Amino acid sequence: MDNAGFCNETYESLHNPASDDELVDVAGATLDFSSTEDVPPLDTEYGSGYGTTGYSNDMTGNGAGSNGKLMDLLDEPVPGVGTYEDFNTIDWVREKSKDRDRHREITSKSEQSTWDLLHSISDAFSGWLLMLLIGLLSGALAGCIDISAHWLTDLKEGVCLSGFWFNHEHCCWGSNQTTFQERDRCPQWQSWAELLGGSSEGAAAYIVNYLMFMLCALLFSFLAVILVRAFAPYACGSGIPEIKTILSGFIIRGYLGKWTLIIKTITLVLAVSSGLSLGKEGPLVHVACCCANILCHLFTKYRQNEAKRREVLSAAAAVGVSVAFGAPIGGVLFSLEEVSYYFPLKTLWRSFFAALVAAFTLRSINPFGNSRLVLFYVEFHTPWHMVELVPFILLGIFGGLWGALFIRANIAWCRRRKTTRLGHYPVLEVLVVTGITALLSFPNSYTRMSGSELISELFNDCSLLDSSQLCDYNSSENRSDSGVFTASLADRAFSNTLPDRPAGPGVYTALWQLALALFFKMLVTVVTFGMKVPSGLFIPSMAVGAIAGRLLGVAMEQMALNHHDWLIVKGWCSSGADCITPGLYAMVGAAACLGGVTRMTISLVVIMFELTGGLEYIVPLMAAIMTSKWVADALGREGIYEAHIRLNGYPFLETKEEYGHKTLAQDVMRPRQSDPLLVVLTQEGMSVGEIEGVIADTDYSGFPVVVSQESQRLVGFVLRRDLVISLDNARKRQEGVVSASLVFFLEHVPPQPFSGPPVVKLRGILDLSPFTVTDHTPMAIAVDIFRKLGLRQCLVTHNGRLLGIITKKDILKHMAQMSNRDPDSILFN
Repeated sequence: MDNAGFCNETYESLHNPASDDELVDVAGATLDFSSTEDVPPLDTEYGSGYGTTGYSNDMTGNGAGSNGKLMDLLDEPVPGVGTYEDFNTIDWVREKSKDRDRHREITSKSEQSTWDLLHSISDAFSGWLLMLLIGLLSGALAGCIDISAHWLTDLKEGVCLSGFWFNHEHCCWGSNQTTFQERDRCPQWQSWAELLGGSSEGAAAYIVNYLMFMLCALLFSFLAVILVRAFAPYACGSGIPEIKTILSGFIIRGYLGKWTLIIKTITLVLAVSSGLSLGKEGPLVHVACCCANILCHLFTKYRQNEAKRREVLSAAAAVGVSVAFGAPIGGVLFSLEEVSYYFPLKTLWRSFFAALVAAFTLRSINPFGNSRLVLFYVEFHTPWHMVELVPFILLGIFGGLWGALFIRANIAWCRRRKTTRLGHYPVLEVLVVTGITALLSFPNSYTRMSGSELISELFNDCSLLDSSQLCDYNSSENRSDSGVFTASLADRAFSNTLPDRPAGPGVYTALWQLALALFFKMLVTVVTFGMKVPSGLFIPSMAVGAIAGRLLGVAMEQMALNHHDWLIVKGWCSSGADCITPGLYAMVGAAACLGGVTRMTISLVVIMFELTGGLEYIVPLMAAIMTSKWVADALGREGIYEAHIRLNGYPFLETKEEYGHKTLAQDVMRPRQSDPLLVVLTQEGMSVGEIEGVIADTDYSGFPVVVSQESQRLVGFVLRRDLVISLDNARKRQEGVVSASLVFFLEHVPPQPFSGPPVVKLRGILDLSPFTVTDHTPMAIAVDIFRKLGLRQCLVTHNGRLLGIITKKDILKHMAQMSNRDPDSILFN
């Protein structure tokens, strides 16, 4: 086990590690691990009932020096024993065992007194109370983020005179001078050109609005990157790759702390408002997990157990998607399918409850101002036809190709950022990308608007009440020479539909603008995702797919209209009928592109129909998403989050990846044939000085304990951290302990001479049931054991004799070698 970490020999050095000043590059950012706020600090005070006191041993022949004291960690816990150091993997088996013991103790005491019964009841309901608090806090923060981002986005274009805190839509709600033709204009809302120059028309006004748009975008992005860099480097990026790694059992201190939560909440608003090609949905998962981690500290059951805390974080990931899209069921499925490593049935129920509370809280805040919870509400009136599955599958193919292309391009760009001088100037990079984005996006109305507003526009089904360019269809009277039967204008107004919709000049203008917007979004998203600001990928990916889908939908609509006698459309598209819904194509395209990038399937279908209310269109969504996944998987097995996990070297053992090699445990274990012998401790006979020498000379994170060096028969396993803290505590708390004092891992210490120094008994920190496999165990089975049990290490034996050890890092290195990847790129400690 070459997990470098617990190299210092004292308790204080472990509590204040020398690595605090070391910097590690996470998600392309230079990060400082000195913050430990998301992990309960080790109690450095040995008083207050936590100090380990020895006990008198009056049995004859068992005395240990004049004081006759032995230290047994089985009786009193030593502060820090059983906890984990930063950038280490937790032992799921040990954590679950600790929780079972705690629960068994509480249950047994509940019959002794009323107070213990109340304590047992409160412990049982603490999980539900925690879910309630997480839902309330996450929903409130999401509502504030939505309102603030909408206001700052509109602030780039103008100000409301009746109250600067109103966004454009709210400003014109109460105006009596708003007309139907110009429903987005009112005297209370003034553009920057009107405010500064007194005129809204002409070249000068356009230049003023252009400059103010760019200036505000640069200001917002500058504030975002400066706050992230100065106060919370972990607040950059999406956060989902790191959340997946943390849920798999890895510890990254500070990543879910209070400063990360505060800075990510503020900078997320600024980054989204700057107009960069990013979304707030992925970072909201990080925000919800930060809320959960902080609230876990209020409950002992979750504060002191890393495995229980990860159950809560799995539920919080569901809450994040619930408040991001207004899709509570899709959020639960997203957590189950995409991010969670361990998801028991109890966590499923609690995730559902937390997502429900968060959705209710967001609905109460009503950030969208339309009394609806979903982000994009659509109402299509036309059923889809079986023949349309062909263009839907084409959209799935496009989504898969785009997803695979985007992942390769983005990973290549992020790797270049990490390995060249580009990564040394994160502020300059953000400002340059923001300036280019604002410069190119302002002239095109479809790139100027926010990603959510663009998707809403593309999902929309045109009616007589719409004034969008995409709904600029010619009236049917102009087509009387074609002989097509149409309804009267009065009938159309009554039905609020346009049965016969030949494209007008506005539609053709919108189409070429959308084509330009498509290429712009595809290029700029590649360089934006992964910068040192909070950046989500859901909205940009959906925007690319929605544009492509709308373009295809309008093309299909005009083909069916102008060639309704063609065999392909004759059976299902009669003349004068509104048989094609371009907005549906945009919705299917958005789902296909998002599926190609993230490789989500079931959860994405549910999110999309919750997002849009289009329950009738599940089959087209399923067809497009499955096609997208098949195409993308054919070009590369990894989704964007798995690719970033591998890029950053996180020790994540992918549960979806198949292990198809025929190696055995003896091929992977260490020591190898050419390596030195395995470093072990014996259950008796070693002195404190000898063990401290072993600790100083090695950087292993644990040591097997055997009966003797000759027999090599396995007794148990002891963690380096527990050993260091316990020996240091023995020197401080047990009188007379010196380097010559013997250390025993036995339950009953053999008689010792009275003249010698006292012995140290460390059986309490010994794991007596380490997981073992034989040397001929196939590695496919060993990999499954590590995945399903969440092991840190596994000992290898032959006929009962200890041969070697396999750690999670060995598994990951071996799998990387089998895949022709660099095994040293995996980050441990």
